[in-house]
Amino acid sequence: MQAVVYRGVNDLRMETLPVPQITPKDILVRVAVCGVCPTDIKKIHYGTVPPPRIFGHETSGTIVKVGPRARGFRVGQRVALHHHVPCMKCHACRHAAFAQCAQYKMTGITAGFEPAGGGYAEYVRVMPFVFPGVVPIPARNSFEEGAMLEPVNTVLKAVRRLNLLPGDHVLVAGQGPIGLMFTRLLALRKVKVIASDLIPERLKLAETFGAKFTFQPNRGARPSFPQPDAAIIATPSDDVVRECLDQIRGAGQILLFAHTKRDALTEIDLSKICVDEKDLIGSYSSDITIQDEVARLVFSRKLDVRPLITHRFPLHQTAEAIALAARPSPGALKIVVHQTLSGSV
Repeated sequence: MQAVVYRGVNDLRMETLPVPQITPKDILVRVAVCGVCPTDIKKIHYGTVPPPRIFGHETSGTIVKVGPRARGFRVGQRVALHHHVPCMKCHACRHAAFAQCAQYKMTGITAGFEPAGGGYAEYVRVMPFVFPGVVPIPARNSFEEGAMLEPVNTVLKAVRRLNLLPGDHVLVAGQGPIGLMFTRLLALRKVKVIASDLIPERLKLAETFGAKFTFQPNRGARPSFPQPDAAIIATPSDDVVRECLDQIRGAGQILLFAHTKRDALTEIDLSKICVDEKDLIGSYSSDITIQDEVARLVFSRKLDVRPLITHRFPLHQTAEAIALAARPSPGALKIVVHQTLSGSV
């Protein structure tokens, strides 16, 4: 099979590898679509994990082989995959802190080498401990929609961490694909979204996703809008964090979603946390317990992810896809690697 192998910092190579061998407990999936995620981009650009690996974890495809001890699956089934699933038994899981679970930190999908998601390859082996994250794709829905379940899950998990009431105002800083998902999910909960972004085209799309107010931070005086009850930081800007801490109401919340780079330090006025009772919280990765709700939202198209996908690359152009996602042009939102363009599916 063909696969895009990470061989070092900014070094991705198209290589021919054996199709992954499955155990009697595994399933083998032929990849159809894999989204480009900023988490993988950072690993590739900063070399935070040792090579070789095959990245890509926002994956959908078709089951082509089922191990004799793998139950509940059939060859030909179209599925979306999740590479992280918690044990549901440990201290972290009992506190619903699933991303801190030791099993969750293990990757249960591989195309070869150290398991790393494997979606930038033609086939992936799916291990049994992540079977709870395998979701059938309805006939009317596309592989692209299936590949979007994982990122939508991470956003819905974050929304559920906020203490919001219908009619509250929430500032969503950054209207890339993640910010737009936040905007839509909040609007579905009757929350009034204040959307900000540097790119005017994204603000126009934010309005169609349900934003009540929009503005460009770099355009001088801002339009008048109500004081936010919370702010979601969907762009890795420390200045935006501090500014939002000033802007939100007392006892409001700041949710960090994009600050995933280790050892990133900044200064904040701690009296805003103590005296003003503002919460500074984070949210990372997905929550398997909300998977059914995510699937309903995406597959019913209450959250229609199709307008978010702007660029499709064949497997052999995965490096170009990652480069565009790392420095998107004004017209670029969600980037996916599409195996059908490679003639492999």
